Amino acid sequence: MNILILGSGGREHALAWAVMQNPKCDKLIVAPGNAGIAAIADCASLDIENGAAVIGFAEENAIDFVIVGPEAPLAAGVADDLRNAGFSVFGPSKEAARLEASKSFTKEICDAANAPTAGYGHFTDAEAAKAHIREQGAPIVVKADGLAAGKGVIVAMDEQTALDAIDDMFGGEFGAAGAEVVIEEFMEGEEASYFILVDGETCLPIGTAQDHKRVGEGDTGLNTGGMGAYSPAPVLSDEIAQKVMDEIIRPTMKAMADRGTPYQGVLYAGLMIKDGQPRLVEYNVRFGDPECQVLMLRLGAQALDLMQACAEGRLADATVNWADDHAMTVVMAAQGYPGAYEKGSVIKGLDALPETAFEMCFHAGTAEKDGQIIATGGRVLNITARGTTLREAADRAYAMVDRIDWPEGFCRRDIGWRAL
Repeated sequence: MNILILGSGGREHALAWAVMQNPKCDKLIVAPGNAGIAAIADCASLDIENGAAVIGFAEENAIDFVIVGPEAPLAAGVADDLRNAGFSVFGPSKEAARLEASKSFTKEICDAANAPTAGYGHFTDAEAAKAHIREQGAPIVVKADGLAAGKGVIVAMDEQTALDAIDDMFGGEFGAAGAEVVIEEFMEGEEASYFILVDGETCLPIGTAQDHKRVGEGDTGLNTGGMGAYSPAPVLSDEIAQKVMDEIIRPTMKAMADRGTPYQGVLYAGLMIKDGQPRLVEYNVRFGDPECQVLMLRLGAQALDLMQACAEGRLADATVNWADDHAMTVVMAAQGYPGAYEKGSVIKGLDALPETAFEMCFHAGTAEKDGQIIATGGRVLNITARGTTLREAADRAYAMVDRIDWPEGFCRRDIGWRAL
């Protein structure tokens, strides 16, 4: 098979790595890719939010299967365009992608499905939103309704922070994403991520993970796109996972099918678990980043078979073969992230890192310049390892971190601390 993956981050490097393990893969192209991906696959310059451009490229390169990595092309309807042109695609339709692209839409679907989630209000007017905050008090959660690259969520522990967030969102800090807001009750508990493949009818769970959103150790400081993750997540016990499927996932998927917009792709359920009771925080319509990195290291070659079964409506016959193992990824980010940071610093020591089924450095924001790897983003590297225990995975990951020579970078040293 000739396979095309759309995207350029650590998630796409992990997907590419897993796909390349599978003997079905003859040729792999990643668009636009990054310096790490370029070492294992062909990279192509392509506007991945332009359906016509993607179709033209896929036709020219005799592509058999397209995997859409990030949310933006899904929200732009690129999966629909490809399907209409006769391609096999992994990723939901534009209408189904509203589960991530619109927080208020997700709340409406949860209401229809009677799925447990936070109480909320939906506002298109700043003053009405502020009045709601003053009435409810803090702590409270303010979310930009649209896509804000994982950053449009403010967990306000005091009223003023929430009111300031409203000013920022309606003032354009998150662009069009913040023209509407959803304000939610603050949920206490432990967060976990659950990943389920859905082919329109069948729902097949493929793994659990826990992400670290805050920039500082002990989960302090500003929210980020994610500073590290580990899998499996002990808080998502078999019993709780079953509750999630019965009370949240299957009812939501039925509600989507009932309205004529069946879901096909990976569904990422962000959950809050307290006293054994799960509630939905949010849905994403793609693999999490950096959760994808730990899942792919654990799944390996079967990831391609599972994604293909999902795209072709064959999940009822598919099974996931889990090794009894653990994986961890540690994000190395540019100093200053998630605030202002410098680009272009040189990263040394990467070519001496092990590349095995147990240890991989996935690139997120890198490029090659004059034969050297440079940092081009906020989150730059995902140092990923697995082991028979989480401690072993952590020791392997941090041993790799210590071999990287990049003074302009930093990482959290406590990834996995809850489970450890």
